[in-house]
Amino acid sequence: MVRKMSIPTSKTSLLLFLCQIISALDVPLDSKLLEELSQPPTITQQSPKDYIVDPRENIVIQCEAKGKPPPSFSWTRNGTHFDIDKDAQVTMKPNSGTLVINIMNGGKAEAYEGVYQCTARNERGAAISNNIVIRPSRSPLWTKEKLEPNHVREGDSLVLHCRPPVGLPPPIIFWMDNAFQRLPQSERVSQGLNGDLYFSNVQPEDTREDYICYARFNHTQTIQQKQPISVKVFSTKPVTERQPVLLTPTGSTSTKVELRGNVLLLECIAAGLPTPVIRWIKEGGELPANRTFFENFKKTLKIIDVSEADSGNYKCIARNTLGSVHHVISVTVKAAPYWITAPRNLVLSPGEDGTLICRANGNPKPSISWLANGVPIAIAPEDPSRKVDGDTIIFSHVQERSSAVYQCNASNEYGYLLANAFVNVLAEPPRILTPANKLYQVIADRPALLDCAYFGSPKPEIEWFKGVKGSILRGNEYVFHDNGTLEIPVAQKNNAGTYTCVARNELGKIQNEVHLEIKDPTMIIKQPEYKVIQRYGQVSFECIIKHDSTLLPTVTWLKDNDELPDDERFLVGKDNLTIMNVTDKDDGTYTCIVNTTLDSVSASAVLTVVAAPPTPAIIYARPNPPFDLELTGQLERSVDLSWIPGDENNSPITNFVIEYEDALHEPGVWHYQTEVPGTQTTVQLKLSPYVNYSFRVIAVNRIGRSQPSEPSEQYLTKSASPDENPANVQGIGSEPDNLVITWEPLKGFQSNGPGLQYKVSWRQKDVDDEWTSVIVANVSKYIVSGTPTFVPYEVKVQALNDLGYAPEPSEVIGHSGEDLPMVAPGNVQVHVINSTLAKVHWDPVPLKTVRGHLQGYKVYYWKVQSLSRRSRRHVEKNILTFRGNKTFGMLPGLEPYSSYKLNVRVVNGKGEGPASSDKVFKTPEGVPSSPSFLKITNPTLDSLTLEWGSPTHPNGVLTSYTLKFQPINNTHELGPLVEIRIPANESSLILKNLNYSTRYKFYFNAQTSVGSGSQITEEAVTIMDEAGILRPAVGAGKVQPLYPRIRNVTTAAAETYANISWEYEGPDHANFYVEYGVAGSKEDWKKEIVNGSRSFFVLKGLTPGTAYKVRVGAEGLSGFRSSEDVFETGPAMASRQVDIATQGWFIGLMCAVALLILILLIVCFIRRNKGGKYPVKEKEDAHADPEIQPMKEDDGTFGEYRSLESDAEDHKPLKKGSRTPSDRTVKKEDSDDSLVDYGEGVNGQFNEDGSFIGQYSGKKEKEPAEGNESSEAPSPVNAMNSFV
Repeated sequence: MVRKMSIPTSKTSLLLFLCQIISALDVPLDSKLLEELSQPPTITQQSPKDYIVDPRENIVIQCEAKGKPPPSFSWTRNGTHFDIDKDAQVTMKPNSGTLVINIMNGGKAEAYEGVYQCTARNERGAAISNNIVIRPSRSPLWTKEKLEPNHVREGDSLVLHCRPPVGLPPPIIFWMDNAFQRLPQSERVSQGLNGDLYFSNVQPEDTREDYICYARFNHTQTIQQKQPISVKVFSTKPVTERQPVLLTPTGSTSTKVELRGNVLLLECIAAGLPTPVIRWIKEGGELPANRTFFENFKKTLKIIDVSEADSGNYKCIARNTLGSVHHVISVTVKAAPYWITAPRNLVLSPGEDGTLICRANGNPKPSISWLANGVPIAIAPEDPSRKVDGDTIIFSHVQERSSAVYQCNASNEYGYLLANAFVNVLAEPPRILTPANKLYQVIADRPALLDCAYFGSPKPEIEWFKGVKGSILRGNEYVFHDNGTLEIPVAQKNNAGTYTCVARNELGKIQNEVHLEIKDPTMIIKQPEYKVIQRYGQVSFECIIKHDSTLLPTVTWLKDNDELPDDERFLVGKDNLTIMNVTDKDDGTYTCIVNTTLDSVSASAVLTVVAAPPTPAIIYARPNPPFDLELTGQLERSVDLSWIPGDENNSPITNFVIEYEDALHEPGVWHYQTEVPGTQTTVQLKLSPYVNYSFRVIAVNRIGRSQPSEPSEQYLTKSASPDENPANVQGIGSEPDNLVITWEPLKGFQSNGPGLQYKVSWRQKDVDDEWTSVIVANVSKYIVSGTPTFVPYEVKVQALNDLGYAPEPSEVIGHSGEDLPMVAPGNVQVHVINSTLAKVHWDPVPLKTVRGHLQGYKVYYWKVQSLSRRSRRHVEKNILTFRGNKTFGMLPGLEPYSSYKLNVRVVNGKGEGPASSDKVFKTPEGVPSSPSFLKITNPTLDSLTLEWGSPTHPNGVLTSYTLKFQPINNTHELGPLVEIRIPANESSLILKNLNYSTRYKFYFNAQTSVGSGSQITEEAVTIMDEAGILRPAVGAGKVQPLYPRIRNVTTAAAETYANISWEYEGPDHANFYVEYGVAGSKEDWKKEIVNGSRSFFVLKGLTPGTAYKVRVGAEGLSGFRSSEDVFETGPAMASRQVDIATQGWFIGLMCAVALLILILLIVCFIRRNKGGKYPVKEKEDAHADPEIQPMKEDDGTFGEYRSLESDAEDHKPLKKGSRTPSDRTVKKEDSDDSLVDYGEGVNGQFNEDGSFIGQYSGKKEKEPAEGNESSEAPSPVNAMNSFV
């Protein structure tokens, strides 16, 4: 008996614990089965161990878990039970363990500092979260200090200390001047890791009074500013040169401890004149390749992802022309615990054995401790099946009561790891999950796979039988898979029949039957054949097939692997394709494809269309090839080629095509060079270096191309450096930590010489990094590893050969690899517009969490159930993609009166991010579909019986049915219309008192509370009386006119207008009107009259991005209207404004204003000469604003700022806009590296002590703090984006 591993099935994210099972049981991911199985709790989501929160926002401590039955949640705080019911500020989310602490309504974040731990418990055990340490972020103010000017002699070293306030987390430091310009840094002047600004030697240009240190606190989104520092450099001649001296670190040796996996940063900054150059080495070893980076002009050594192997002595050497100095840093790499083998969930049957293994490493070696259901195992209730052996728990002969959740804690002085793993003991009789009597259809001689998906505990044994009383299947003709599937590798006709799968264990037995049918393969017994046909003729391709009689084949014809042209000349028959009146464009390959539900075959043939000769006497043909090729005038970059044309064969030569062969790089391959008119027999050809040329010429006339001429003699051009660089250079990451640089390699003749290589260079954009370059062979790709996730890089690729480099290449911008988005969209809201349309809104995710190119958002939505029918059905999820940073979208095609769920996910180039929580919404009732049938039976002299079926889609609760009927005479004219209202619970009706031998037309529809649905029509005739004499019909004569109808209302919407069109049936000369309004609004309809009897109208003045409802009516026709239609206008676009500067009225107005200003200036000049005061100036002097002070004109700094309050109120922010007067506004174009680059404006907030407070995240500002007692910075007022 042959056995194989289980056939892979589609992966499902149904329960977390089943994804981690190591046991004797294999639990199928069947949703119905999973709902019935008990399972201990599993923590699925929790907040980070070290959780720093914004003290101004509500604190959300996450704890989510799954289990069967659903777990309950409890919390501890600082090791004791946390009773959330006693604290009005603390709530727990429904069906969740997540805590929400209300800070924004009066709570204090400092009151909730502490260590929190969540427990999820059900009858099968208890799982616990990590210890979550909650700390509010802090951004204290700078300590006030009086800073003395720094007087430094030219050439001396200088250190400007920043000493930022200690915040949580620590701030990011950067130096700028009063104009918000980044201070330039170089090998001579740079910022240290501690934030201080180091000058290896000062120069006269370093003199300035506005060296300002800024500290950015991310969590509170504030920026603090230190008082400006003044530096004055005085010169002494001559300037004395000095050998290097280390400014930091001091001494000759120091030590550094770093944790495994972190980034190691070592720094050496030296003083000296000339400016010293820093070099790094590792004593007794090499710096690790691909993980080593140099920053801050090589003053900082950066090693990413350090390991114990990186321990050792690192030496920095500072050298200039006068000498050198060095410093040795002894690095020790310790390690917080990390997993070697984390414990994994265990699912066992009663009586089975199993083990939980927990192995971790670290430096120092971590200690391992076990807990059971959150309690140390030493004091937990005893379990005779359990034995603890260090890092392993051994289970022997388990019982159902052995189910529990175990926690493994691995800890050392640098941290801890906590993992939950459950033991779930299940006793379940066998179940077969494959549907009963499932039919399998297979083509003969192909494999047949019969499923028998099963589950049971203990694991059932599976046996297969054929027929009702057949024996067990064995032998090499069958393959039995571990997942219960029976495979027949080569199915034959005699394999057809009924197969029985039996699953049994000690708790029971169950069986299931499936059926196998073997079908004959589909074959093309007469295939289409190659045809040559003259233009304007007729051609036919045959495709005769043979197939299984129970399969329905479909035959499709293709031309050149595409659909047939939409042309009546192509006639597709049952077994053939005929083309009438053939033209040149019909030339190509025609394919016959035969498809059934089980197989597919195809066959192709080529059609060649040729021109019919106009007269038998003249034969037109392609020209003969040219001959006698000759090369003359050989130069380094050109050569002259001449030839003699061949016979043109009654069709003049229109042009000559010249091709070349490069025998050096691509021998035997001919390339297009150029072409010349048919009257020309010589041409000058441009050549490339380092190519061994041969040329040939092809003559062309209306019939076609000649055979190529014999090749010319060879001509080898001299070598040179490359003229061009590779094209299509790109930098796109394939993984989150790499950058793949690709380019199109130069072709052989483009190399211009031997030894073609490429110099690949890259550096991170907007970071003071130097170019990193490598020279690679003649390839088309280079991978840079160890990059940060999705950051921009500047990339360039330069060609070179043995003779030199190509010109300097241009730079392109690329990005390192993307990673999946981290955050789900929040605040998902659904607005139901009508019964089939809804609008969904969401908040965009922060761009920094997208971790890639934002491609848009995907909305997953699916119908949960119909509110009028409680039966569930297969859930089919619908997906709509909204490109770009869109925050709303329309969900069309919904079913009325139904319950839906949806969630939203952000999408980047890597894939989709996590889904938002499911949002439930319901659609209102709509109008029903037409009744499923209408039958008219039992005709008598004066009665008919009507029977009907309820609508297939009621779309709500049916309220009644409406029956309308009217007689039809022999000329098909309609008589009076009668209307009857019928209760919704009726399904038949007997109509009496009808005219005998009369034809009636019936119109029948259903109603909900919303309105009437579409109608179904039927006709019937009452029988003649016994004597066979027709009586005059009641109401005979002139019938009433046909009731009007407006249908097929369609809309085509733009930003601010929409085109409305419709179809009308009824009396001529109707006067139409259009009514419209905002969809979902209760406002009255707006009405527009349509001129004439047109069937279209343009609605103008609409609001962009808005859903509207519209309907069309006819005046004077009993208020008849169409059904409603809903459309949405397009999003607002930038308006196309007319340039008023070119308008005549504007030019005239400006001339008048200029003349008026000139007159005023003359009057002012006359009054000034007479000693008079300008009255406006008097008012300005009398009402001077003390807050608006001019800028100092001498140095460009700001003037003194004071509020209207006392100077003692040091910490109150200035009014918005007071920082930058209008006459000295800092503009972005003034600098490439200023605060303008990082925010929405330059109007930051400054306190009189120099503090700068900017809100750079775009959040809504909060109330400023009163007084100066608080140690916290005031909340930001102006919006600024993050920088540095």
